[in-house]
Amino acid sequence: IEPVDVFWKCNKGYLSVVRSLPNGDVLIANTGDAAGNGKGGFIMLEKENLELKGNWENECDVPPTGYDFCYQPRHNVLISSAGAVPRRAGRGFNPDDLKKGVYGRRLNVWNLSCRSLTQCFDLGEDSLPLSVKFLHNPDAAEGYVACALSGIIYRFYKCEGENWAVEEVIRIPAKDVSGWIMCKMPAFTTDLIISTDDKFLYLCNWLHGDIRQYELSKHCKPRLVGQVFVGGSILRGGPVTVCRDEELKCQPEPLVVKCKRIYGGPSKMQLSLDGKRLYVTNSFYSTWDKQFYPNVVREGSVMLLIDVDTEKGGLTVNKNFLVDFGKEPNGPCLAHDIRFPSGDSTS
Repeated sequence: IEPVDVFWKCNKGYLSVVRSLPNGDVLIANTGDAAGNGKGGFIMLEKENLELKGNWENECDVPPTGYDFCYQPRHNVLISSAGAVPRRAGRGFNPDDLKKGVYGRRLNVWNLSCRSLTQCFDLGEDSLPLSVKFLHNPDAAEGYVACALSGIIYRFYKCEGENWAVEEVIRIPAKDVSGWIMCKMPAFTTDLIISTDDKFLYLCNWLHGDIRQYELSKHCKPRLVGQVFVGGSILRGGPVTVCRDEELKCQPEPLVVKCKRIYGGPSKMQLSLDGKRLYVTNSFYSTWDKQFYPNVVREGSVMLLIDVDTEKGGLTVNKNFLVDFGKEPNGPCLAHDIRFPSGDSTS
């Protein structure tokens, strides 16, 4: 699928998340136009030969930005998140971009069969909603979206008629720091995973460096039951000093697995169907990796295994497992998405 074809047929240029539709066609979310300006919406591939069919949404319903999406066919709904303007975000994180519309703020609700935009929720300036997931129960009319810059996780749910609503359910506070590009460091939640039994929700905090496990037995009030640090920017002995922290009493220790010091922060996760093995990689986006974690670019990223307590909750780094992408034949690589060929928590 050539970029020039996507541009001429769909007038789009920056593709992101891929999922199959109920009819078998492939839907790909878009983040920008060919010039790198923000542009949401989707392109669609034909299910048999994967040929480019064109745009999925109605022309009048294109959001200003886009990134991730999920859907529930039994409720005839698709939910999409906002992302950022590619040509600005592609240069790295610049505090001067804040309050200039570079980082998205909308959660979009679509009619799945009509392909029309029915509702938009403003989640706040520079909130940057990225990862969005429905519960796995096909009858469930609720899910969660993680806002990377605000550190807020919202629950979205169906209310009266065909209307949807959102509510804040988790807030991860920013840390007051020195030795960083801003005086406050956001959590920057890059990924959100829900276990297939809808019992636990997992979050990656790429900048702070921790993975969090929340119990969803009471969906309106997720409860933190597990937390483990696998890198991050606030490790003890690093250039950043935490001046005020609402959650931790001291800065976490660096992580070493199989004699290798782990740099970077948790970026993308994948969970086994039984919910006991949580895999994580630590590359988010190459220009941002270079800015915040240059050692990851020089040495290559890694994949780690987190052992999960599925009874009481709890996370533990498996010190016997390490995939080192710095030892690839053609040089260090940056690993991102993870998929199980036989099915995983995002299948």
